Amino acid sequence: MNFALILFLASLVTGIFWVLDRQIWRHQRPAGAPRPGWLEYTAGFFPVIFVVFLVRSFLFEPFNIPSGSMIPTLRIGDLILVKKYSYGIRVPVLNTLAVPTGLPQRGDVAVFRYPKDESVDYIKRIVAIPGDRIEIEGKRISVNGKLVERKDLGIFADASSSRPARLYEESMDGRRYQTLNDEGAPEFFFMEAFSHREACDRTVAGIRCTVPAGHYFAMGDNRDNSADSRIWGFVPERNLVGQAFMIWFNFGEVVSGRFDRLGFFE
Repeated sequence: MNFALILFLASLVTGIFWVLDRQIWRHQRPAGAPRPGWLEYTAGFFPVIFVVFLVRSFLFEPFNIPSGSMIPTLRIGDLILVKKYSYGIRVPVLNTLAVPTGLPQRGDVAVFRYPKDESVDYIKRIVAIPGDRIEIEGKRISVNGKLVERKDLGIFADASSSRPARLYEESMDGRRYQTLNDEGAPEFFFMEAFSHREACDRTVAGIRCTVPAGHYFAMGDNRDNSADSRIWGFVPERNLVGQAFMIWFNFGEVVSGRFDRLGFFE
C-alpha cells in the first residue's frame, strides 16, 4: 500500500471541499448554521490530513522494524523515526529529488527502497560510499585499504535471534555502533544479478567492490542474518528515503518495563 499516495489524494480531495466551503458554501448557509455532517468529515479533516502529509513527506516518517537484520542496534517491533530531509527534499509520491540537502555518510543507518522491489522499504547501515573500495574477507571489512576497527564485547544472546553470536563494537569515521557475527555461519555473497555487477570481484576468501558513482554499499548490523548489498548489490541514490535516528517505541519492551533502548541511536 502506497501510504504517501493515499495521503496525497486525501489531502487533495478534502482540500477541494475545504476551499469550496470557505469560498462558496459557507456563504450560502444560514447565519450560525453548522456545516453538514458530510462536509465536516471532508473539509473539516483537511488541515489535519495536510499537516500529516507535509510532516511525513518532508520532515519525519515512522517505520516499524519487521526483522532481526539490524540486531543489536534495532530489534523486531521497534518503532523508529526517519529524517526525510537528510538526503534531500524529494517530491512526494514521485520521489524525485527537488532540493539536495546532504548525502549518506559511512556509518549512517539509512532507509531506502529495495532495489529489487521499490514498493518495499529496507533499513541497513551504509558501510561504503561512491568511489570507496570495500573488501570483505573472513567476516572483516576493509574500506579503501583500512580495516574497520572492532572490539570484541563477548557473547550476545537475544530472544529474537536464533542462536548466540559474538558482539562487537565497530568504529567507522569516528562513529561507534554494535554488530553481531556468527563465527560458525558460512560467508554468502552475490546470490542475485544486479546493476553494476562488474564493479565487484570474488576473491579467495570474500569479495572486493568499487562502489559506483551514485550508489552505496549497505549491510545489516546482524552480519550473518541480513540480506543486503552482499546479496542484491548496491543501493542507488535515487532510492534513498532518509536517515533513521530514533527508537520511539517498542510495545513488547515497554510492557515489560524496559525503556533503556528508547531514544537516539548511532
